[in-house]
Amino acid sequence: MHPRTVHIGLLSVGILILIWSAINPQDQFTWLLEVIPVLLIVPILIITYTRFKWSTLTYCAIFIHATILMVGGHYTYAEVPLFNWIRDAFNLSRNHYDRIGHFAQGFIPAIVAHELLVRKKVFADKRWLPLVVVCICMAISASYELIEWGVAEATGSAADAFLGTQGDVWDTQWDMFLALLGAVSASIITRNRSYSEQPNTQLNKST
Repeated sequence: MHPRTVHIGLLSVGILILIWSAINPQDQFTWLLEVIPVLLIVPILIITYTRFKWSTLTYCAIFIHATILMVGGHYTYAEVPLFNWIRDAFNLSRNHYDRIGHFAQGFIPAIVAHELLVRKKVFADKRWLPLVVVCICMAISASYELIEWGVAEATGSAADAFLGTQGDVWDTQWDMFLALLGAVSASIITRNRSYSEQPNTQLNKST
């Protein structure tokens, strides 16, 4: 299948999931907070598609992350039904869907950052690449936690579902630790990856 066909398919399915997630969400304010990254990033990817085509792996990764955000936005992270069932079936103390989300928050940006840095030839010595990728992901994770804190301070109890701590005093630390695990895992998987699948004439000329 041609990569462009796959990319259009991912976009089409993603739009359908976005529409579904916006219909009667558990909390409208939480839905907006959770899907803002999707609403911002996807249009940018569309606008820049002819100038910079990411690899199909990266588009698939972005699609998965967007889906996680949209599902979490629809139900709130603490109330995703499948993970409520897992919690009850295995007598867990909480709904762990947000743990999946924060692992993805490290894993997916690491894939994106790796491709960008490699294709832009930022490092002559690629041994620095994994460290920089992980640092970028941890900066994103820390920034997100600060955003959560800022929203909570500004809106009070209205942000409780967005925070999704579920009574865990170490929730912020768990979030960042899982993002770290995700970033390290992605760095290991992509360490020898090349990006010949999506040649880009303008990109090559610019570098």
